[in-house]
Amino acid sequence: MSSFAFSGLNLAITAPFDSDGRIDFVRFEELIERYLAAGVDGLVFSSGTGMHVYLTPDESKSLIKRGARIVAGRAKVIAQASALLTADVVGRTQFAKDSGADGVMVLPPFFEGPSDDKSVFDFYAEVAKVGLPIIGYNVPQAVGVRITPDLLRRLCELPEFRAVKDSSGDLIGQVRLIRTGLDIINGADPLVPFSLFAGCSGLIWGGANIAPRTCVAIVKAAREKRWDDVQSLWGQLEPIMSLLWDGDYVPSVYAAAELTGYGCGNARKPFRPLSTDRIAALRAALGALVEQEAV
Repeated sequence: MSSFAFSGLNLAITAPFDSDGRIDFVRFEELIERYLAAGVDGLVFSSGTGMHVYLTPDESKSLIKRGARIVAGRAKVIAQASALLTADVVGRTQFAKDSGADGVMVLPPFFEGPSDDKSVFDFYAEVAKVGLPIIGYNVPQAVGVRITPDLLRRLCELPEFRAVKDSSGDLIGQVRLIRTGLDIINGADPLVPFSLFAGCSGLIWGGANIAPRTCVAIVKAAREKRWDDVQSLWGQLEPIMSLLWDGDYVPSVYAAAELTGYGCGNARKPFRPLSTDRIAALRAALGALVEQEAV
């Protein structure tokens, strides 16, 4: 993972909210500093875990601009630039570039958009004109577009298209993408150790909001090919990462982050507060991580 610009652990940081549902920028800065101190390699602002689709465009821009300013070169900055209209994606990408982001993460056309390879290529070619590195997104279960090895090869003919984040949860499919020799970023929390062993180029990890130090440690162990340590660390992380993936992902990340001391408020509506049973399940799945990560 060493030569890739977005190698290692890129944390898809939450957007913290106050009791009135407004972005808490003071808490946002505090969290960034704590995650940097934990050793993350990059931060993804306005990510899916950070509630991108439930932020206004101005809120998203504020998180990106402030986040990049706070990071100030101490880690890579990736900005989510996804939107329904191609012109809006281009505008968001230009804003991210002007704000100092190192790259953007962009979903292919979605919500009944075109899904043929040529249309997907043309879409990313428009975004590429901004001149900022692009991380594509393979999440066919949500978008309806599957990034196949053939499409990935075509997209990587664009100099700005650097990698695809695979959040399909399909390890076999991800291995096929990795086999192209092109850069693949794992975005499925339960696949982390398997993806690292298979040779993924990096991680974009929402669950790392909950246990950043342990997540950084597992990436470090993989870099050093200490696979016994990877297995041991994954034994601590697997219960919570698998539970998150079972459903209610975003509000569960918010709730579990509260339990480990990385509180970011409640996920914004339309998400409802989690039930007491779900919170109890999260606490049980966290196990010793509650004490290990809380500071």
